[in-house]
Amino acid sequence: MKKFLEEFKAFAMKGNVMDMAVGVIIGGAFQAIVTSLVGDIISPLLGIFGSVDFSTWSVTINGSEIKYGSFITAVINFIFMALVIFLFVKFINRVKSLEHKDEPKAEPTTKTCPYCRSEISIKATRCPHCTSMLDTSDMKMDEAKA
Repeated sequence: MKKFLEEFKAFAMKGNVMDMAVGVIIGGAFQAIVTSLVGDIISPLLGIFGSVDFSTWSVTINGSEIKYGSFITAVINFIFMALVIFLFVKFINRVKSLEHKDEPKAEPTTKTCPYCRSEISIKATRCPHCTSMLDTSDMKMDEAKA
């Protein structure tokens, strides 16, 4: 039993499990925001133009009420939620891409040996794999292929 508890503790404390738990919690909070945005702001604004409440639409068959209007409302809400999430993620990605544009590009630290095609240090004058001598013309030829 002690070994089982140790294995469970190791499993529960793995980075992936903790990341997933944080993601689920943040996702729940984000869901509340998106639900409120769609239900409290976007749907009423659309109701101004359409003024149709689908949720009251139903049909009764043999004493059973089928509320197809609620289903239509759920589908419309899903589409609006998906649109809001798409726009939000697109906005976040755009902000991230602006941050990365400011970062200077790193200089390459490796090159390819023109003889054996192994990856070697950019400062190498002899290939450690095939022992070929590398001169400046080899380096220019390698840079032209890259």
